[in-house]
Amino acid sequence: MTAQVSGDITKDSAYNAVAPDDFPAMMEVERYGKRSTAFDKIISATHDHFWDPADKKYIDFEQPFDMKTQTVIPMDFALELQTPIADRLSQEEKIALSNESSRWMLSSILHGEAGALALSASLCHILKDPGAQEYAANQAREEARHVTGFSKYMQARWGKPLPVGPTLGNLLTEMVNAPEVYKKVVGMQMLVEGLAMGAFASLYTYSNDPLLRHLCQLVMTDEAFHHKFGKIWADRTVPHLTEQERNTIEDWAAECFQTLLFNLANPEQKKVIYAQFGLDWEEVLHEVLKSRTDEKRRKAMSNQNNIFRVLTKTLLKAGIITDRTKGFYATYVDMDELRKEGDEMVGDAIAEDGIEYLKRVNFSGRGKAVSAAE
Repeated sequence: MTAQVSGDITKDSAYNAVAPDDFPAMMEVERYGKRSTAFDKIISATHDHFWDPADKKYIDFEQPFDMKTQTVIPMDFALELQTPIADRLSQEEKIALSNESSRWMLSSILHGEAGALALSASLCHILKDPGAQEYAANQAREEARHVTGFSKYMQARWGKPLPVGPTLGNLLTEMVNAPEVYKKVVGMQMLVEGLAMGAFASLYTYSNDPLLRHLCQLVMTDEAFHHKFGKIWADRTVPHLTEQERNTIEDWAAECFQTLLFNLANPEQKKVIYAQFGLDWEEVLHEVLKSRTDEKRRKAMSNQNNIFRVLTKTLLKAGIITDRTKGFYATYVDMDELRKEGDEMVGDAIAEDGIEYLKRVNFSGRGKAVSAAE
């Protein structure tokens, strides 16, 4: 008999877990014949959206981009430049600060992909179901190519990434090291993947760099399936939770959401970028906080691509936002509007177009790719 993970909340055998050091449980004879088919479709579909960041037929990281005269992301995305701080800078400095802000954000995405890789690998150590374990191994492989892709992009545009901010770094560490399956699935497959899909959709839509747009679309062809894994968990788990278990998951998700909303792009997290422009991070923080009112947050989160709107919709559709916590989210997002929307997520259409592109590259019309939205 194998010990279940302490504090875990599991309602479906496909998500049964053991302690990460309980490898004898993985060698139980009966385990091999008890394989869930819940993940077979998304496992087999991986061949349809295969891409290799080291192969120029998929993406060429030598594409030029003039960082001195162009911004990777439109300048109005840089919160610092929407304050009086901008009046002190020349046009060249504004471009440079905007690009450093983009560098910090894309570094955070790279660190997030590294976290997703480690978390997927950690699921392989604890998930007993062979089908779930195979899916986790498959996702680890896909996250690994995202790490390679964004590493190569950072090298091409800046030479190297910036350090991870404390908020994201601490959250990723908690999720990777957590023994509970729900924290790994809700944390990574919903919270982080929800943020990622919103971020990639925004970057694909608004970035001035064709290379970054192409990279984001390739990554989204994988992420759409990763999000599906979280949806399968929610469909099989949330309806069977006790009130106490639901409250535990809901409260943890809301706490993570709040932490990310108020700290993810906080100038204190980004202070590594300001000294080169003669700016004091505490003054930048003061100016940004003055400008970031709840009204402005609400306006920003009305945008379909806003990362926190996408994240809220992800949690709502998964049943992880109830009347207990909806008031917090409703401060910034129209919950009735989200509730009326279908299950399609921002980025699904971009991912579908990317899969069609990869199907042409990989198979030259041999068969139809499985839809990520199915």
